[in-house]
Amino acid sequence: MFTRLAAGLLAGASLSTLAVAAEAGTKRPVRWETGGAVWTTKSSAFKTFFNNGEITDRALEAGINGSGWTADEIREGMTKNYNVDLIGVSRFLYSDDGEKFLDDQTRSYFPYWMKKKTAVVALRSAIIADSVDGQLSSAGIMGNLPVDFALADNGASDGAQNVCKPGLDAPRDTSLLSWYVFLPACVQANQILPAAPVRQAPVRGLW
Repeated sequence: MFTRLAAGLLAGASLSTLAVAAEAGTKRPVRWETGGAVWTTKSSAFKTFFNNGEITDRALEAGINGSGWTADEIREGMTKNYNVDLIGVSRFLYSDDGEKFLDDQTRSYFPYWMKKKTAVVALRSAIIADSVDGQLSSAGIMGNLPVDFALADNGASDGAQNVCKPGLDAPRDTSLLSWYVFLPACVQANQILPAAPVRQAPVRGLW
């Protein structure tokens, strides 16, 4: 059980570690790797799409077309905010179950340069950084990625993501943008919230 002090130290450590990376964010949140080819969608193209629905990047258009959802559904899903508790999110993501979750959620989408070696740390940093204001969204997580990420479909990885929403049909169950849509909801559902304080009845005098 976390004490208030321990929770505070955890949040402080998380924020101080991520401060520099979260401020900057990567300008290349998705590099689509297929065999030897790499197509890059920059953060500016995602921001334009999120702001007004305009698709200005071919790779993004292909990603949307291959997601199993319409462009409007992806845009709405990725900009939806979920209320979260920073301490609750941190407690989950630093737990054993949280580590397994992050490893599972970076099956084929991970840092471009260091691959799976830094996948857990990088995704965790982005999620926690976006949780600071008490709200979490797919767009916010993407905007806080500390390094370039790639979706690898090149033999070593199959390009499929473990979308944390059971019962979806293909390609919604494995596509990257579908994965992004459901990620914040999964984190919200798994956050470990501090226990509510036990309220004691007032002591009654003997007279």
